[in-house]
Order: sequence, then C-alpha cells, then structure tokens
Amino acid sequence: MEESGRIGGGSQAVINLEPGSSVPISYHPCFGPHEDLLLLEADDNLVSDIFNGRVTLRGLPDEDAVLCTKSKTYAIKFVGNSNSMFLIPPSICLGVSDTENNDKPLVSVIKIAPGNMELVEVSPRLDKLKKLLLENPFCAGEVEEAMIDDDDGKRDLPLLYTWSDLVNTIQASDEELRDGLKCLSAIEIDGYWRVIDENYLDMILRMLLHNCVLKDWSFDDLDEDEVVDALVADEFPSKLASHCLRVFGSKVKETNKWKLEPRLVCLHFARQILREEKMKLESFMEEWKKKIPEGMEERFEMLEGEVLTEKIGIETRVYTFSVRSLPSTPAERFSTLFKHRPKWEWKDLEPYLR
Repeated sequence: MEESGRIGGGSQAVINLEPGSSVPISYHPCFGPHEDLLLLEADDNLVSDIFNGRVTLRGLPDEDAVLCTKSKTYAIKFVGNSNSMFLIPPSICLGVSDTENNDKPLVSVIKIAPGNMELVEVSPRLDKLKKLLLENPFCAGEVEEAMIDDDDGKRDLPLLYTWSDLVNTIQASDEELRDGLKCLSAIEIDGYWRVIDENYLDMILRMLLHNCVLKDWSFDDLDEDEVVDALVADEFPSKLASHCLRVFGSKVKETNKWKLEPRLVCLHFARQILREEKMKLESFMEEWKKKIPEGMEERFEMLEGEVLTEKIGIETRVYTFSVRSLPSTPAERFSTLFKHRPKWEWKDLEPYLR
C-alpha cells in the first residue's frame, strides 16, 4: 500500500485519507482481543447525552442491561459484521508521530472488532414495578400501627422501596418511572413508594363523598384545604386525603380547587362490585347505579379496558379484565389476550392495545 503523504499517524491518518489514496497498516504490539473495548453506534442526540454523563445502564445481574436517558429506554443489541473492522487509536495514545521513515506504517491496528453495539428504543419495563409495589400495599392497619410506639420505638417493616431502590431495580428512564408510578396511583410515604390498598382507598373516597353531601360541596369545586381538614377530622392522614383527590379528580388550573372525575369514581365502584366474580349484566348495572353518588351518571362505556362481557345462552355476563393487569411488552400482551379469548371483536380488543 502506498503512503498517502505527510499526515499524522494513528486514527487521524485514516480520518484525513483522501478518496482513492491509501495508508499502510500493521498490527500494533499490543494487538489483542481487548474485551474492554466495544463499539457503540448512537445518533447525535444520544452521543451528546453520553459524553455529558446523562445516561445510565440499568438492570440486575440476571437481566439484559438497558441504557436510559432522562426520558427514554434503549435495549442494547450486538450487531455482527461480515467485514473486518479495525480499531485504530489516535497517534497520541500509541506514541506514533508524523512519519519520517516511509518504511514505518502510519497506522497500527489494536483490535479487530467483530461487530458493534446498537441502541434500540424500547418500552420501559414496568411490569416489575407493579409487582413490587403490589406486594405490600399501604393499608389502614399501618396508620393505626404508626400511632402506637413500640417499647424500643421500632416496628417491623415489610420490604419497601425508596426512589433510589426503584431506579436501581426497574429498567426505565426517570421520566418513564415517574409516569409508571403515576399510572399505579402510587404515593411516597415516609420516603417509600407505596400503592394504597383498594379497600382503604374505598374508605377514604366514601368519606369524601359523604362530606360532599354533608357540607353541600360541589363535585366540580372542591377546595383542597377544606377536603383535607374534613378527612383529617375523620382520622385519615392528610397526605392520603390529598392523594384521594389526585386519584379521583383533576386540579382546576391555577387554583387550589379540584374536580371529581365521574369516570374515575364510577370505575372505582364498578371494580368494587365485580372483584373476581362474574355477574349478570342487568344485576351489575342495578348494583352499580346504587353505589354511584347522586349527581354523577354511570355509563357502561366508562368501563372500556376494565371489563368484558360474554354470552351464556340468553344471558350476558360481565366480569373484570383490566388493561392494568396485562404485560407491558407487546408480544406478551398479545399472548395473554389471545389465551384469554381466541377471537376478538375489534371494539372489545382496541381498548387493550392503547
């Protein structure tokens, strides 16, 4: 191979190579497998995040690691190459200077890479988050226990998770993890992220609705301070009183007011009625209507993605089948859906694919 003129050694010799020209190469004395050197292909935005320390690798030893930015999660795939790919360090790393002797090669290869790592954006792996938090939901008994001091001032705690624990355990970016916690209606209590036991949350909601009637509050104009004070007087923690508004309502912009969302309230009572059993549709609708507070209207369409119906003879039965219980990965979700029901009508299937 011919030398391509007076250019610097190392990788710079290749970077500055003119079209149609060539440089001699040789194996560096340190040539070897160098398992600690890997090629990573990334787009410009990711390169900026990587060089500025805005990425993390997440995963436990028995999991395939993912790379996370502030808002996205990427699977790390290895892509093999059929051609030889030479890794040539800068000349400053090799002690190579401008060539004074044409017999010396300008570039030295330190490793032949069989391929490179590729980043593929994937959905956050939040199924584990749901599993971990549902193992120990926060229930009414914990409030009572917190009011009683043991002799040594300590009490046995179940396995709980701080934000740092979740970051180190869940394969998701920080933003995706926060969204996952929001979807689970999780709340941070004493430094640990918890989901509230459904029966306890039901108690808080019922007391809130009772106070709305007792104090003549409008469902569309609830003052947060008044609601919290009333629920605290009923011996519910203030933090959970505010949380109840976030779970079942929406905040009126730039105010301290909240509006209860009929769909969220109606959906809660539908879940309470159905639990794990199937009911005749007519019986369910009758029971549901009794539980809905006056001023709200229940509609079966509110339950899309939460219940399914089936025909048994001339009867129609309704039962719980929540989108929240399905795996988050597309392949596993489709598998679960079609194991449950081999044939679907689109109107029934569509809510479970959103």
